[in-house]
Amino acid sequence: MPALNRVQIIGYLGKDPETRQTPSGKKTCSFSVAVSRRWKGAEGEPKETTDWFNVESWGRLAEICQAYLSKGRLVFIEGRLQTERYEQGGETRYFTRVVASQMQMLDRKAEEPELIESSEEA
Repeated sequence: MPALNRVQIIGYLGKDPETRQTPSGKKTCSFSVAVSRRWKGAEGEPKETTDWFNVESWGRLAEICQAYLSKGRLVFIEGRLQTERYEQGGETRYFTRVVASQMQMLDRKAEEPELIESSEEA
């Protein structure tokens, strides 16, 4: 049976990206993206909430994210969801992130690339 794990988000970076290198030498870049949702309540009043997504990119895409992204930038991210399970204080906890395969800067400057794709992953 075929499976699909794909997510697309558009939002604003919550902080500057952080880059690190794995022991094997692969680069990874992590950042958070805020995505706001708006709707009208039962009385017609406007309501809004913000969801935060942890995003990680790898290889060349990680290098580009580090070079071009910064807090407050509007981006489109496409990738897959990855959930990790770990124990902390005797409790099982879960951490879900978006592993990016594409990044597009939506508020880009003229000299910046428009769409970045990568097939590199962890």
